[in-house]
Amino acid sequence: MPKLHKKETSLHFFMRFTFILIGAAMAAVALELFLVPNSIIDGGIIGVSLILGYLTNLPFGLLLVAINLPFLFFGYKYIGKNFCVSSIFAIVALALFQVPLHPIPGIIDDPLLATVFGGLLLGAGVGIVIRNGGSLDGSEILGILLTKKLPFSVGEFVMFFNVFIFVWAGFVLGWEQAMYSILTYYIASKTIDAVIQGLEETKAVIIISDEYEELSEAINARLGRGVTKLHGTGGYNNTAKDVIYVVVTRLEITKLKDIVNSIDGSAFLTIMNTQEVHGGKFKSPIH
Repeated sequence: MPKLHKKETSLHFFMRFTFILIGAAMAAVALELFLVPNSIIDGGIIGVSLILGYLTNLPFGLLLVAINLPFLFFGYKYIGKNFCVSSIFAIVALALFQVPLHPIPGIIDDPLLATVFGGLLLGAGVGIVIRNGGSLDGSEILGILLTKKLPFSVGEFVMFFNVFIFVWAGFVLGWEQAMYSILTYYIASKTIDAVIQGLEETKAVIIISDEYEELSEAINARLGRGVTKLHGTGGYNNTAKDVIYVVVTRLEITKLKDIVNSIDGSAFLTIMNTQEVHGGKFKSPIH
């Protein structure tokens, strides 16, 4: 049995780094064939590297590695060994993929089309890298290090950092290109979310009702979803209540509401977005 476990771990390791390579290659294609020929950048360290490349004529890949590595080195104890190694591998791979692509002319001259499709391809590539335990951008690591000394959250730091980059891009590349760059960053970030979280959006639902037994049976019978009963206490009258917790797909929300309303129109529902669902018997049904 230990031998089997070792083979599975080796396979998982191989597949993870293969996908990181694929993600880095997609990001390189997006930058070199869509964005850079149209003087459009992304946010984060990639954006800083691209602007410095325009100003100094130094290779983008060299700048990307040189700027990212110190953050990875100093942030090692906060992000862990696996993430650090995977990120270095991804960044170096992006830098190497960029070299043969750089002499190739861009395939789209229209800056709006380059922004949309370059942002989609870049976001997909970065998302694949993140989903497999790596990163192409050290700005969040820089945020983790600095926010320990400054009164800002990591999210606020990244936002301020990107605002600075796009204002800088306006002076260096022109304000029209800076606006295209902001649009690229937005498209890429939404694509990253879709890749990381998956296209099948799930919802976690909490239902508070005195008819919890009938509701549980109906949800199981009509939706095919198992439910979890949580024991709670009403804050107003201190009476014991069973609370239903169930995870459904986005397409099942309307049907779930209909089931609840048909049994208890006064039931209290809370519907929350979920990032990922693992384990148990949760499967997306075929509609």
